[in-house]
Amino acid sequence: MGAELADVSEDAVLGGRLVLRQLLRGHRFGHDAILLAAAVQASPREHAVDLGAGVGAAGLALAHRVPGLSVTLAEIDPDLTALAAGNAKRNGLDKRVRAVCLDVEASTAAFAEAGLPSGCAGHVLMNPPFNAGSHQASPDRARRVAHLASDETLGRWLGTAARLLGTSGVVTLIWRADGLADVLSALTLAFGSASVLPVYPKPNAAAIRVLVRAIKEGQAPLKLLPGLLLADGNNKPSEQAEAILRGNSALPMTD
Repeated sequence: MGAELADVSEDAVLGGRLVLRQLLRGHRFGHDAILLAAAVQASPREHAVDLGAGVGAAGLALAHRVPGLSVTLAEIDPDLTALAAGNAKRNGLDKRVRAVCLDVEASTAAFAEAGLPSGCAGHVLMNPPFNAGSHQASPDRARRVAHLASDETLGRWLGTAARLLGTSGVVTLIWRADGLADVLSALTLAFGSASVLPVYPKPNAAAIRVLVRAIKEGQAPLKLLPGLLLADGNNKPSEQAEAILRGNSALPMTD
């Protein structure tokens, strides 16, 4: 592993169900990864690909919740890829979860060489970089890669997702709430039947995130779902948030 042990912290998530190592500096996973995993409605014996997986938090949370699901963690940074592979083994998931060092925007041939040919997945999940243009770049390179995007990034990531997915495959992503229009616009090239679930930090506050699920070549109209409230007026986690973030419950995206 490229990162020395002293540069790594060990953090429990899902109420201690998973213990993950991650770098002390740079991008560190948070609630977004767990919310993303909760929104993926996968089944045993399916294959899911986590694009831009980091140390594997979302993909591993999903694999933990869905026994028999195989997951590939695709990450561009070799240190994070090594940590992701180690996290899969550490949590007893390495028979179903593997990590590959791969740029999301790599060629079809590069994906095939990594064991990810076109049409190989039933699900793709992703938390793409979503801070473009006007946002100040972090001086830390790993954090910049994780958070900064160009105007074309989302479309390219969704293009990769469409290629990896088989017929009627499902993409699930988390994004800034104020960027929902950009997500819906980018989806139109290959996806339809979109469902959107807003995430609210507290009562009477604007949404901070949206979870979006869409089907490859889907034809159903857009569906706006009831939102998820993370905390109540006393800043205590809501019952539903606790069930997801600590209990690893699923977050329905089709009702």
